[in-house]
Amino acid sequence: MSRAYTPARIMSGTFGYAWLDGTPLPQITKGEAKVSLDKEEVKQTGKREKGYKIVGTDGKGSITLNKIDSTMIELLSDDMKAGRTTEHILILALDDPDAFGCERIQLNGVVFDELPLADWEAGKLGEESIAFTFSSWEILEDVKPE
Repeated sequence: MSRAYTPARIMSGTFGYAWLDGTPLPQITKGEAKVSLDKEEVKQTGKREKGYKIVGTDGKGSITLNKIDSTMIELLSDDMKAGRTTEHILILALDDPDAFGCERIQLNGVVFDELPLADWEAGKLGEESIAFTFSSWEILEDVKPE
């Protein structure tokens, strides 16, 4: 059996990192990505329970960044204005030194859903949150207890 669970082993988002198209995003404060299953109901005779068939997947997520510069505006603005779809590669990692290892996920075919152009309030630190979709993913590193 692996080492016993201890609270110190819980991975903390303080040690989260991101890279967009190979460029580090040190201003990231939150990263989220999840895959949902698209299912269709399958009718069956002789059963009361519903059956389901998986017919696809849907990858969605978002990143939240401290607003320190115009990186996202510069990256996305021209293509959005021209109506071009630009796909990116986003890597999200969680690497807490107390954990059993690092978890790194590569998201492929990332398309940002929106571009915050202005969002500020007096007395509040600036941040921008941007939703996206993705078409596939790869597990680059996973965490396994020793």
